[in-house]
Amino acid sequence: MTILGTRVLREPRYGTTKYAKSPPSARLTMTKLMITDTVLRDAHQSLLATRMKTEDMIPVCEKLDKVGYWSLEMFGGATFDSMMRFLDEDPWERLETLRDAMPHTRLQMLLRGQNIVGYRHYADDVLEAFVVEGVKAGLDVFRIFDALNDVRNMKAAMKFVKREGGFVEASFCYTLSPFHSNEKFVEKAKELYALDADSICIKDMAGLISPEAAYDLVKRLKEEVDIPIHLHSHYTSGMASMAYLRAADAGVDIVDCAISSLSMATSQPATESIVEALKGTPRDTGLDLNLLAEIADHFRRVRRKYGQFEGSLQGVNPQVLVFQVPGGMLSNLDNQLKEQGALDRYDEVLAEVPRVRAELGYPPLVTPSSQIVGTQATLNVVTGKRYSVIPTEIKQYVRGYYGRPPAEIDPEVKRLAIGDEEPLDCRPADLLEPELPKAREALKDVPHTDRDLVSYALFPQYALNFFKRRAAKRKRGEMTPELEVAIIASVLHMEGISGRTVRASAARGDAWPDAGRAELMEGRSSGYTPARWERASSAWATAGRRDTMKRRDLGGV
Repeated sequence: MTILGTRVLREPRYGTTKYAKSPPSARLTMTKLMITDTVLRDAHQSLLATRMKTEDMIPVCEKLDKVGYWSLEMFGGATFDSMMRFLDEDPWERLETLRDAMPHTRLQMLLRGQNIVGYRHYADDVLEAFVVEGVKAGLDVFRIFDALNDVRNMKAAMKFVKREGGFVEASFCYTLSPFHSNEKFVEKAKELYALDADSICIKDMAGLISPEAAYDLVKRLKEEVDIPIHLHSHYTSGMASMAYLRAADAGVDIVDCAISSLSMATSQPATESIVEALKGTPRDTGLDLNLLAEIADHFRRVRRKYGQFEGSLQGVNPQVLVFQVPGGMLSNLDNQLKEQGALDRYDEVLAEVPRVRAELGYPPLVTPSSQIVGTQATLNVVTGKRYSVIPTEIKQYVRGYYGRPPAEIDPEVKRLAIGDEEPLDCRPADLLEPELPKAREALKDVPHTDRDLVSYALFPQYALNFFKRRAAKRKRGEMTPELEVAIIASVLHMEGISGRTVRASAARGDAWPDAGRAELMEGRSSGYTPARWERASSAWATAGRRDTMKRRDLGGV
């Protein structure tokens, strides 16, 4: 596989591959289209409110690792806090477990620039520590973006990832407004290229890009920069697959897809459909449809477990072109309104979103700006009087604490929010004091690792509650998520040897009965009595065992 350009592409765990510089006339040379699959992150974030557990990922990892994806997105975005809040899992443990399980595949994350994986700006020391721990735990590709396309908020993240040896995929958020155009997006890409990006991502989080707009934008980018171009979209409007095919005609290098059983609607186009559509063409992906079908079967079964988190949008809603709400926001908004018993106001809130967005300077609707706009739109509808209630986050946005909006904020809204105050004219993080010292002081009496410190700095309340539950489980000797996935991995490996089923006790010890295994595979908790382990020959069969079997400086807890 050859990608034209000057940057260095970091192969997972196997060093680097350098690409010679090519003349402009050669930059549109067609090679096979590469695919990033989002099934382990954005697909279930968009469709299932980010609720998929690690135990439902592990059994299919060996197959995922054989596909030949350009990368698998599996970290970042909303997964980090959701795992501690709702799943009672350690996000760092998931990363290490999946790294062990898929040693031949690039692992990718979504990094919200200075917001990291949170909903506000963090100090540089927290961002730096997060990147260091991420690379150490096994991340390869960091897709970095800023919700307002304010490059000032991306520079530090790009610098830290570069220094640690990660792959910098610098992104701009694609959106439609009187203040956005393909010409401006190309200029933004050139700005990111000048900051030593390894690839450029068109991040179309709401599925707004049309086939012709995709062709035009990719063609312009390929003529201006000599690094890979990656297109990310959602199927909400029904145009994403068509946009991908036209982008392929223009020479896009990589596209984001989701395995069919977790695709479409607010997720990405189906991987198998794109693979088959390009079969026998110069952009043939070369991926095995039979293997993909097996993976799809697994996630079809898994999806049934999370039916309660499914959003109301089951097909295509072209109205997204009007209200421009991304898939993850639609799914979460739907769940929030259900919980409040206000689902009947759903259409009113969606209609209010574009009005609020225009008044706030046309920010792209992506985390955290999507939450900011969505919150204000909801309040405007529920209270019955627009801007009668303005949350602190909206006031901070108007003050410039999230960055520089693409357009001017409506003067009346500005007056209602902050009066006569003048917005910031600097990078917001420049005003922040280092945050890790305070986090370290807060955890001085709590056994923790460096990555725990980062988790606490990002989400103090969620992390502390999680640490307490984790410590209690270890003290009681209960089954931990790490040990659970290790057992599953070991059993599945042993049963797959030579295509025959082996006696289960050979893999897990006689103390774990078949009935317990059935419960475990259904996602229910199970007690555990220490028993003997049989060492499996594959690298991924030890998934999760490394850190389960050592104390990791937790004082024995």
